Amino acid sequence: YQLYLHADPHYSGRVTVPVLWDKKNHTIVSNESAEIIRMFNTAFDALGAKAGDYYPSALQTKIDELNGWIYDTVNNGVYKAGFATSQQAYDEAVAKVFESLARLEQILGQHRYLTGNQLTEADIRLWTTLVRFDPVYVTHFKCDKHRISDYLNLYGFLRDIYQMPGIAETVNFD
Repeated sequence: YQLYLHADPHYSGRVTVPVLWDKKNHTIVSNESAEIIRMFNTAFDALGAKAGDYYPSALQTKIDELNGWIYDTVNNGVYKAGFATSQQAYDEAVAKVFESLARLEQILGQHRYLTGNQLTEADIRLWTTLVRFDPVYVTHFKCDKHRISDYLNLYGFLRDIYQMPGIAETVNFD
């Protein structure tokens, strides 16, 4: 909230995270996670950012397709279930979450990452929801038909990314 007011003392809109803050100009660059992840892919390369292309041109169509349905049914799907205002809305949201998890389990049974053998933006976006699934969404949002730990391939995917250098330090289960 303080960053929003610092950028604009008269701000009265919605406050969301994440926020990409420009320390030099004292302003918010973006508060949209999809934009921020794309910026991080290349915008800071000249400043010595770790090399890696998580949105390679040859895979962009596939990544966009994955992001579309994963966002709708998993990333946002857990929130649709958790904040459902009727039993029917909850039932529909939960069904879509677990249908998608089953589909992802099959995909990850064929190769290490969603698009093959290369870690991409789609994997990172999925991982951020999966890492919170068992400790948060199962209990608080009642997405409790299965746990991620019940899925051999999804759980392996979750562990593989968690063990990459610098990742575990971003997670706090407390």
